[in-house]
Amino acid sequence: MYVKTLIIFIVLLIGGKSFSQVFSGTTAGQFLKIEVGAKAIAMGGAFVSQANDASAMYWNPGSLSKLQNSAAMFTHTYWLASINHDFAGVVLKIGDQHTLGFSYTSLTMGDMKVRTEIYPEGTGELFSSSDYSLGVSYGINLTEDFSIGFTGKYIGENIWHMSASTIAFDVGLLYYTPVKNLQLGMSVSNIGGKMKFSGEDNFVYYTYNPDEHGNSDKIYAELQMDEWDLPLIYRVGLSMKALDTEIHSLTLSADAIHPNDYNESVNIGCEYGFKERVFLRAGYKSLFKKESEEGLTAGVGFMYYLTDYIPMKVDYAYADFGRLQSVHRISVEIGF
Repeated sequence: MYVKTLIIFIVLLIGGKSFSQVFSGTTAGQFLKIEVGAKAIAMGGAFVSQANDASAMYWNPGSLSKLQNSAAMFTHTYWLASINHDFAGVVLKIGDQHTLGFSYTSLTMGDMKVRTEIYPEGTGELFSSSDYSLGVSYGINLTEDFSIGFTGKYIGENIWHMSASTIAFDVGLLYYTPVKNLQLGMSVSNIGGKMKFSGEDNFVYYTYNPDEHGNSDKIYAELQMDEWDLPLIYRVGLSMKALDTEIHSLTLSADAIHPNDYNESVNIGCEYGFKERVFLRAGYKSLFKKESEEGLTAGVGFMYYLTDYIPMKVDYAYADFGRLQSVHRISVEIGF
């Protein structure tokens, strides 16, 4: 009991101190806020307390050690403006107490024309932009009811000839409360360094005084770039199986989210399962968030056993983005 209390206190202290120090309203690495997993999104993103698939590496590494088996997951998101967001992850059970995880996340888009004031239709050059994250996760059961987990990740962003990178960490907790079927989860994501772009586009020719005779217009100069914090996200949530029989199940969940670059919000969701084979999900994202375009979410899931010991899950999620239209996600997970 003392161990649980101490760890929860430490996480709250780290989270509170981090938010008090870095709240700025502007952050880099915005792709880190694009959430992972069709199941989680279909439930409105209320997933921190019941992250029970490989996407736990994103939502709450504290739940990794509670997974039933090793698994590999791939998620593709048809993001806004024809942008692609992909997540691939593998979790490996090591006995009953430990779990390792490896993940890769990317945000990619097609080539775009280089345009200038002189050549508004394009200079003939093309440029691209991409973001990525490589993560290693570890989860451990401290007791039958309490687990903790960590993720370390390398984060990179690229645009044309410029790039930025840093290292960040996530920490998460999962607690099976004394109330039957009630779980408490919390996580702090993207605790890390700042990001600062550098590259050949930093270098420019500078004219000190163009009106002075003999002044050189070929002075080589370097632009000074600012550093930006990562989007720190603190999540705490509850989930409960309101119905749990051999044929029917119903899970309700709610998360409170506190980011360092916007105001707080709440996600709510539910999942109905039929014989643990077919699942219907719905939720609502970003309640109380100012000027949010997000809202209703929905999705379905199917479980199929390739063999007696190899389950395959296929999930789909729809998320309404208001004036920005909608976002679709597909996830496939294979257990082993």
